[in-house]
Amino acid sequence: MNKEILRLAIPNILSNISVPLLSSVDTALMGHLSTQHIGAVGIAAMFFNFIYWNFGFLRMGTTGITAQAYGKKDSTQIIHTLSRASLVAMLLTSIVLIFQYPIFQLCTSFFESSDDQLLLVQEYFNIRIWDAPATIGLVVFMGWFFGMQNAIYPLILTISINIINISTSFVFVYHWDMGVAGVAYGTVIAQYMGLLFAIGLFLFKYRYLLKEFNKKTWLALETLVAFLNINKDIFIRTFCLSLAFAFFYRQSNQLDATILAVNIVLMQFLSWMSFGVDGFAFAAESLVGKYHGAKQPKKLQKAIKLSFVWGMFFALLYSLSYWLFGNSILSIFTDQEAILTEAQTFLFWMWIYPILGTPCYIWDGIFVGLTASKAMRNSMFLAITTYFLSYYWLVDYWGNHGLWLALLLFLVARGLFQSVLYYKRGTNLL
Repeated sequence: MNKEILRLAIPNILSNISVPLLSSVDTALMGHLSTQHIGAVGIAAMFFNFIYWNFGFLRMGTTGITAQAYGKKDSTQIIHTLSRASLVAMLLTSIVLIFQYPIFQLCTSFFESSDDQLLLVQEYFNIRIWDAPATIGLVVFMGWFFGMQNAIYPLILTISINIINISTSFVFVYHWDMGVAGVAYGTVIAQYMGLLFAIGLFLFKYRYLLKEFNKKTWLALETLVAFLNINKDIFIRTFCLSLAFAFFYRQSNQLDATILAVNIVLMQFLSWMSFGVDGFAFAAESLVGKYHGAKQPKKLQKAIKLSFVWGMFFALLYSLSYWLFGNSILSIFTDQEAILTEAQTFLFWMWIYPILGTPCYIWDGIFVGLTASKAMRNSMFLAITTYFLSYYWLVDYWGNHGLWLALLLFLVARGLFQSVLYYKRGTNLL
């Protein structure tokens, strides 16, 4: 079981770590220009996190359903899950592109961007919005590959996308002096190249599944509604998650321009941690889904237990690394003295987050594998309520420390409520 977990987790970890690497490079590129550039790109990137994270339900729902079909050896369900998810992705892409202007207005209103930020934010947004078809399409393929117990293809895709993104952004910013626009164009180019790679990889290995496709069965109302119902609850859960982080950025922006820049830099630490331990969450999605679908409860329980063991081991490594090398990592992101000095005041939170925040990520993977979408949604409702209540009580007394503590309580509450649900109901979660 350990070998099986590591076979899935290690490629996932390598793949996932390249995601915050991209954000970190963007932050570093802007961090050596000015505080204003860090804030503008951080806010603009959060716009798209807010948009695209909400479509993360397509990856999670697709992984869980595909993994269970894989465990049952149901080839028809496997290919229909991919095609149904792709149909939903195309519809969502159309909505994003048609309503891009009101989306931008809503985001700028929510984040309360200052006038001097707004021009840079709008420049980034007007370019990045056109990567929506590729980005949402990739979400579907990633989820489907994970469900097929294939962690290598997502690794190939993510690393390829990020190499293209980082190299093009570096050239555009440092050699062509394109600033914010260079970072945005780099992302758009990389996402479309990634989608082409994903289609090519699918055809290379899974072309045989196309013969199992049946248009009548694919559009059968009962199965389509079941697919949408699972994804509906995961969408609500993911919307709450993205709202929590969007709120964090918004309140950072309200505190002070320097605090916003500091929190954007420190958020890179949290991103590296979350995407790293998510490697074991993704492994849990695949294995829990497979063993649940194959009706092998002993292996299912063992997969759950060992996913936690490995996840917490990596969390301890992250905490130790941030404690020992935190200041050195900060200097990579920016050379602005005011930001570095202020960030050191809040660096200790990065030592605490991995240990206390990791359980909720592992539980998410387990719940996705069980397709326990309602339980995910309900635990998220309770956690985000905890977050908002604790924020409004803490921030008045402790300022930015209160903001970081509230976000930590949000992660802890997620893990706690999911633990209670699981230990009360076991795998009979809905």
